[in-house]
Amino acid sequence: MTVPSLHPQVYPVEEDSVLLLDAALAEVRSRDRVLEVGTGSGYIAASLAGRAACVVALDINPHAVRAARAKGVEVVRSDLFAGIRASFDLVLFNPPYLPTAPNERLDDWLEFALDGGPDGRRTIGRFLADLDPVLAAGGRALLLISSLTGPDEIVRLADAAGLCGTVVLERRVEDEVLLVLRLERRNTYD
Repeated sequence: MTVPSLHPQVYPVEEDSVLLLDAALAEVRSRDRVLEVGTGSGYIAASLAGRAACVVALDINPHAVRAARAKGVEVVRSDLFAGIRASFDLVLFNPPYLPTAPNERLDDWLEFALDGGPDGRRTIGRFLADLDPVLAAGGRALLLISSLTGPDEIVRLADAAGLCGTVVLERRVEDEVLLVLRLERRNTYD
């Protein structure tokens, strides 16, 4: 059986995808309802199928939606959580985190997977601000971040959103360190 090639406008499986999957495999529970935001090729969501009660994926890129569906992933075309009315036990996100100057923008669908804005945190900030309503009671999220985006600032953004974050996995890749941040609602009794 031949595997269809990935559309050039879909983010391929890279080191960051593998790192987030490693963290997700260590975190997922069989009863979890999992939501992967920005699924890209569908690699992570497809890899978690059968390990959780259900796995749903989102992506803004129509080419990514088709690629993930071709892997059997239940996927919805959406900008982050727009239109999502359910809650999930585990939310995963490999966001666009590359600091990108206006003259570096690609102006295509792949840009949604890469362009993190001038400081790399534009989409991450939106994700953190909007995460709470989709987290089930006791829910948690795994967010992939990079040393290029200012991890301390991301932890401050998470704190401002009522979340506490802990690094659960990290890996050096070329000139950056990739980290997976585990997020949970902050205990209001602290």
